[in-house]
Amino acid sequence: MSVKRFLAGLALCLPFAAHAALAIQHWQTPQGARVLFVENHALPMLDIAVGFPAGSARDPAGKPGLATLTHRLLDQGAGGLSDTEIAHRLADWRYATAGAAERPIRSKLEWAALWDRMNVPEPARIAFDWAQFPAAQTFAPGDWNQGMTAYDVPRGGRFDLHFVWGAGGRTLSGTLAGVQCAGE
Repeated sequence: MSVKRFLAGLALCLPFAAHAALAIQHWQTPQGARVLFVENHALPMLDIAVGFPAGSARDPAGKPGLATLTHRLLDQGAGGLSDTEIAHRLADWRYATAGAAERPIRSKLEWAALWDRMNVPEPARIAFDWAQFPAAQTFAPGDWNQGMTAYDVPRGGRFDLHFVWGAGGRTLSGTLAGVQCAGE
């Protein structure tokens, strides 16, 4: 195939690709984290991906070496993690619906026991297990992961998700307020 034919075909496809794009909402939390949010009710799941832009390429104008200074300060100790790692445990996360007490997220072991009692077929169990967000994970720069978590909230219902992670020897937390489950 010639380069001209390829480029012509690509040019014909671009208007359709742009039309199919999802709307991306942007905001910044009070703690400074940038959030990119895509709402899509086609699937009944919440997918969280965490990324950390860092390094000397992110040094502010007029402040060369800020990333190196921060790196060296963090290198003095991080509670069992390196200075660049973060870690999470889903057992520390909670969710709450309006007027209800916080509840833990059901673990993979709890799901397995429930599905065993319900006689869910093995292929469905395997697919569900593979799609779950890991129960615990440590992320280093460049790492990423995605997965889903499930909540005992009715279709269209809302809840607040309280999440916790560790970095630099500290425990940090945040809240996604008003998360809405997909409807029918």
